[in-house]
Order: sequence, then C-alpha cells, then structure tokens
Amino acid sequence: MAVYTDVTEPQLAAFLARYDLGALSSYKGIAEGVENSNFLLRTTTGTFILTLYEKRVDRGDLPFFVGLMEHLAERGLSCPLPVHDREGNTLGELAGRPAAIFTFLDGMWTRRPSPENCRALGGALARMHEAAASFPLTRRNGLSPQDWRPLYESCGGGGDTVEPGLSAEIEADLADLEARWPTDLPSGIIHADLFPDNVFFLAGELSGLIDFYFACTDLLAYDLAITLCAWCFEPDGSYNVTKGRALIAGYADVRRLQPAEYRSLPLLCRGASMRFLLTRLYDWLNVPDDSFVTKKDPREYLKKLRFHRSIRDTAEYGLEAARVTKGRA
Repeated sequence: MAVYTDVTEPQLAAFLARYDLGALSSYKGIAEGVENSNFLLRTTTGTFILTLYEKRVDRGDLPFFVGLMEHLAERGLSCPLPVHDREGNTLGELAGRPAAIFTFLDGMWTRRPSPENCRALGGALARMHEAAASFPLTRRNGLSPQDWRPLYESCGGGGDTVEPGLSAEIEADLADLEARWPTDLPSGIIHADLFPDNVFFLAGELSGLIDFYFACTDLLAYDLAITLCAWCFEPDGSYNVTKGRALIAGYADVRRLQPAEYRSLPLLCRGASMRFLLTRLYDWLNVPDDSFVTKKDPREYLKKLRFHRSIRDTAEYGLEAARVTKGRA
C-alpha cells in the first residue's frame, strides 16, 4: 500500500493548473512503495508520476532528493526527471503534503533477477556514482553505523521475540562493526536503497533507476554492498555467486574498485545486512499490524548477516581481484 494521502480531482486539477502539462485525463494510486503516496497521472500531454511526501520524509531533504534526480537525468542517467511549474519550481503543496511531478519511466521491475540483469545494474550503479560526483549538495546518511546502535536500542530489547538469542548476536556484531568500519574509502553520493523494485527493465534492458529518497553521502563501495545483498541472494537465502560476479564485473567495467574497497567488501556487506536487519526489526516490533506500512521479516537479513560474517576474504564470494586499480577512484 503506497497511498497514504487521498487526493480529490478538484485538488489535483488546481495543482496541475500551475504546470504546462495540459488538462487532467485520469489518475490512480500506485500500490508499490512504502514511504510516500504515489499516483499514475495522465494528462492531455502525457503520462507522469505524482508523489506526495509523507511524514517519514524530512521536508528539508526534498531539495537534495529532487535536485539529485534532475542532476543525474541531465547527465544521461535514466531516472525520473522532476517537472518544473511555470515559476520554475519542482516542489509544491497538495492535500497538505509537499508534492512533485516526475516524468514517467517505461519498464517493470524484475522479481527474479538474472545474472545479466545484475551486470547491467552494476554498470548503472557505477554510472550513477560518477554522474553524482559533480552534484553540489550533500546529505548525511541518517542510517550510518553511528545510527545503528541507537536504532537497535529503540527496539527495546525485543530481538529475542523474533528469534531466541538475536539480541546478543546483534550486540556482538554491532561492537565489531563499530570498531572496524572503514573511514578512508572513496565516498560520494550513493543510492542506499537499490532493491529490485527500484530498478526498471524493458525488453530485457535496464530502463531506469527510481526512488532516491534514501540517497546520501557515504562510501561508494557500501552502496555496492547494499546492492549485492539485495540482488545476489536466492529466496531460500543462499548466495548466488554467478549474480555476485556479474554485479561486481558490471560495476568495475565503469568504475574500477580500489584494492582497499575490494578487501572491505565482506565488512561492508555485513554492515549493509545490519542496517536492513535493524530497520526491519524496528518496524516489526513498533509498527502496528493495521498500519499502511508493510512490515518485512527481519530474519531475511539476519541470514545474510550470518553468511557475510562467515566470509574471511573477498575471493570467497567468487569474485576476482583483477578489477581493481590503485589509480582510479
């Protein structure tokens, strides 16, 4: 469910009057997504996406998110392009919420990614990192390692209700991650949430990236680790080495990893697993069952955390160290 705020036709027509998009033909809510209210919007000039930003999104972050998408689109990355109104604004107000209109991307997300999908995604992620390097704004990652322990503590010790012994397991991993987390790797703007439902494919080709509302400034290789965790495991929790190789190879074809980034991948993957384990655990314990927010089982990322904890060397992922260089960040 991803329509938390209803919009009436008169409200929407008045909002559209600020734009040169023609008259309203139709609109309907989009079910997928968890953070904002999204509508498929059709006017006499075309098809668009209308987004209303809900309370979990900080209004102060919106210029960063919207500006980043515009910056990336202008540099050739296929992502939603914010539409300007006649006054040049990309953000407005609708039904008591900040709102924006974006261009429509053709394509669908894939529920069973193939190695070819993973390789294409790796290249797109690297191109995003390179295109974002010239974006002038920054945003602190609100879910960085320094935020994991407070997030865990806000779960009120409820981890053992999900799985016996989980609290002690999280405590031990948090201490290790906090002590060993790298601080000297190349950084820049990352997507930070590049799950399969945020990547579109059309006729077998990657057609665009969406949902930049967790984007922030952080370690580039950490973004790669998040993506590997999201794309390279099977429904039974097993790691797919072929998909992992394809993802990393696609990324390295565009932006080669530094040796330190390559060596840090197991630790970064543990961190990525911890981040999503904790956010899912928090929602699992604190969000009411009748809430519109879809709760996801934290045990999926507990399995991934345990797998990454067992990895002692990046080569154990089936990856080759050949695609690294000392010269290029």
